[in-house]
Amino acid sequence: MSFHEIRFPASLSFGAIGGPERRTEIVTLANGFEERNTPWAHSRRHYDAGLGLRSLDDVALLVAFFEARQGQLIGFRWKDWADYKSCKSSANPTAHDQLIGQGDEVTTAWQLIKAYPSGDANYNRPVTKPVMGSVRVAVGGDELQDCIDYTVDTQRGIVNFAEAPPIGAEIRAGYEFDVPVRFASDRIQTSVANFQAGDVPNVPVVEVRV
Repeated sequence: MSFHEIRFPASLSFGAIGGPERRTEIVTLANGFEERNTPWAHSRRHYDAGLGLRSLDDVALLVAFFEARQGQLIGFRWKDWADYKSCKSSANPTAHDQLIGQGDEVTTAWQLIKAYPSGDANYNRPVTKPVMGSVRVAVGGDELQDCIDYTVDTQRGIVNFAEAPPIGAEIRAGYEFDVPVRFASDRIQTSVANFQAGDVPNVPVVEVRV
């Protein structure tokens, strides 16, 4: 899959509307009860980049980005302003935000994840596009040093340790992250007259699996 490790202009994604989508297959039985299943282990996010446009200069920036990605062909990073941190939106990431595993003295590579707990239920979302320089890691309660104790693969969201964490030690991480996406259409329609009148173009963007 073609993917450019470049972020869609954050000034344009600010104000965009979007969020996660699930796919649920529902079968209603003869007795009125339902059977519900899903073929998706993870949700898929959709956004509308058009709502972030505020000027004709923004339109020009969007068109240039669209052309450089060749429409739907090449994926890119997207900052979801409603959900881009390992912590609360009002806080700053720390090395203790998210539990990503427990050491076994063997495994040296660990996937970044973000947990979404609610009541007794919990969903762990793989984080594959952390922001370079934002990842902080702790093992057994002690924060480690980047590029000495570990390195981060920012294209896959993998933390690689110089030495495997000891058995039972909690591995935690904090970070900012992007969503891997592509344009959901091969066409963008803009009108100077309509834009000046407050009518912005529809620019759909959809999350991709990486």
